[in-house]
Amino acid sequence: MKVVIPGGTGQVGTILTRSLEADGHQVVVLTRCPAHPRETAWDGRTLGPWAEALDGADAVVNLAGRSVSCRYTPANLAEMMASRVDSARVVGQAIAAAARPPRVWLQMSTATVYAHAAAGAAPNDETHGVLGGTEPDVPGYWEFSVRIARSWEREQELAVTPLTRKVALRSAMVMSPDRGGVFDVLLGLTRLGLGGAVAGGGQYVSWIHDVDFVRAVRFLIGDEGGAKGESDAALSGPVNLAAPGPLPQREFMRALRQAWGTPVGLPATRQMARLSALALRSDAELLLKSRRVVPGRLRDAGFAFEHDQWHDAAADLVHRVRCRQGGERRGEALRSVLTPAWLHG
Repeated sequence: MKVVIPGGTGQVGTILTRSLEADGHQVVVLTRCPAHPRETAWDGRTLGPWAEALDGADAVVNLAGRSVSCRYTPANLAEMMASRVDSARVVGQAIAAAARPPRVWLQMSTATVYAHAAAGAAPNDETHGVLGGTEPDVPGYWEFSVRIARSWEREQELAVTPLTRKVALRSAMVMSPDRGGVFDVLLGLTRLGLGGAVAGGGQYVSWIHDVDFVRAVRFLIGDEGGAKGESDAALSGPVNLAAPGPLPQREFMRALRQAWGTPVGLPATRQMARLSALALRSDAELLLKSRRVVPGRLRDAGFAFEHDQWHDAAADLVHRVRCRQGGERRGEALRSVLTPAWLHG
């Protein structure tokens, strides 16, 4: 199977590429700065020689878009919008022009498209979920994040690709032990004793374990090896990629503290969260918006999660972090032994 992954050099793309290549599939990553034989240059806005990679491919998984882990300045918000909308538009153009178009196009979206889940609100699935943008008592600029998500999905909907099934991946936060991701940040705060409730901790956290994210993507592609022999149900349109067990932020962080063995997690007020986000060059929306998202269509299609509850998922991720750290320490010790003594001095 040949899979093309625009914007595939980030954490999620790296995880997906690693899984696909481990099973012998061919992966082509489209990136602005190619640095590997599998990578092909593109600008994310205009058609070019890169479009040839889509001709004859089995699937396209478009992950392109500026990271949301940044200050939500007008310039950054505009870049977030343009990078998502432009890349979705040009991928659609490339598929439409292909002599042998891919049979499926998975377009990254986000669970942030749903409304801020106030206390007592029902979980958001694809059928009954409430889209955001008009909620009372939330910062006005949060509406822009919803607008980005809806514009992102609209570009895929508008693309004329009759031979290619289209799926919008409304993904929750992907939890992976790899460095630099959201789990790495949350675990770092936990280890410092700062992993407590934020603004009371009642806001819901939606998440998905990296193993289940990859399995769900492969399930939607129709790759039977991706989900223990399950096959896709030819799903199209929006699909929530989120574990079925979202939970309040205070419980989410408590489970993470227990998994790591940290007895204390200092709480933070809303204002402290804003200041912390400022220091991390990020935005408090990522901490304060309540996302209560569940995977209705995936489960109805027969997909079974390996990690459906956060306590189990957190324990697995912590175990993998510790294994990685142990391997790094062993590698450092080996390099120390093999390095000539005169280089140590």
